[in-house]
Amino acid sequence: MKRSHLLLILLSCINGLHAGVTVDRCDALPVENFDHVEDTYLEGYIQALIDMHYYEYQVIVKVAQGKVSLYNLPKNALLGNSIIAFVKGLPNVKEVEVCNLLSQENISTRQTYEDRPQVAGIWFPQSTIIFPPLVASPRQPVNSVNYRANDKVVGRSAAAVSLGDDFPIFRWRSVFHWQGDLQIGIEAGIWAVFNYSNVPDHDNGETCELVNTDYFVGIPLSYGFDKWSFRGRIYHISSHLGDEFLVNNPSFICKRKNPSFEAIDFFTSYQVTSGIRVYGGPGYIFHSDCSFPMDHWYLEYGAEFRFWGKKFYYHKLYGTTFFAIDCQNWQVRDWGMDYTLKFGYEFSKLQGVGRKFRVYIDYHHGYSYEGQFFLERTTYEEIGFSWGF
Repeated sequence: MKRSHLLLILLSCINGLHAGVTVDRCDALPVENFDHVEDTYLEGYIQALIDMHYYEYQVIVKVAQGKVSLYNLPKNALLGNSIIAFVKGLPNVKEVEVCNLLSQENISTRQTYEDRPQVAGIWFPQSTIIFPPLVASPRQPVNSVNYRANDKVVGRSAAAVSLGDDFPIFRWRSVFHWQGDLQIGIEAGIWAVFNYSNVPDHDNGETCELVNTDYFVGIPLSYGFDKWSFRGRIYHISSHLGDEFLVNNPSFICKRKNPSFEAIDFFTSYQVTSGIRVYGGPGYIFHSDCSFPMDHWYLEYGAEFRFWGKKFYYHKLYGTTFFAIDCQNWQVRDWGMDYTLKFGYEFSKLQGVGRKFRVYIDYHHGYSYEGQFFLERTTYEEIGFSWGF
């Protein structure tokens, strides 16, 4: 790249900062050169970017007079639309089309400079998952920090912290009749809640007490094609009252129970539009601790809405406002209604997929999920942030 090009880029960035405008990918590249490059050059540039961010899908790029043709897109509509949106934001791309099969002429041409061996699957896919997380679910494995107010069970002022992740282990490509993706992984999470109000020894420097901690591990098997995704999962969850809570509430020592269980569930998700998703499914508890017996069945269902999406070109991020609702009915709770509403904003590196950072407020009405208090009714509000898928 010539020094004059570097100087122009630097000046444009400085001017953009002073003017308060965003700088897009076109401003960060010598676009005047892109206007005259050969199709093979632009094709290689776009191919390299897709391979960097979506390498597990082996998407093939073909460029002719600024028109980009994408082959071998994933069957999952959410992932496919994310790739299309990514390419449309690149410099000198006039049009993007999705194609099914390369012509024999194009195959012969590409073989002169590229060899792309096809594999049946991939180990440890990094940037995408098949079944997106349930954003508003109170027990979604994710990293989060929340301030909670007016919880009738924990206290009027509390902090709720979670550590969790979904780790994909292996993904099979183009399987079954629908030619979708099948993935096995592992999930793990910890949820802890701390009470900051009505702490007995508050005057002597004790600021909070650990009320409860839940531990979770599961093995999900997910499958996705077109606008559909499915997840079957077997998991274990156990709960433990905090030492500080037991010290401050000695009457609970004799009452302590072990609300632990093992269960399986099966969820179906449908991407109605690029911004609307609905999901639902049953769960079955096949074993629970005898000190806290659980009836077998429960249902979970909900919807997520994303709107007012925006590209932050300078930072190469995507931002989206979201609203989500998660509802649950458990047999052990006599099928009573339990729901959580969450509203906030999320940032991601790739549009629609990948890991995200969310800031939000939420409202919960129904029952507590804090272990031994699982059968007690409560409502609370939270403000917080999370990071993960």
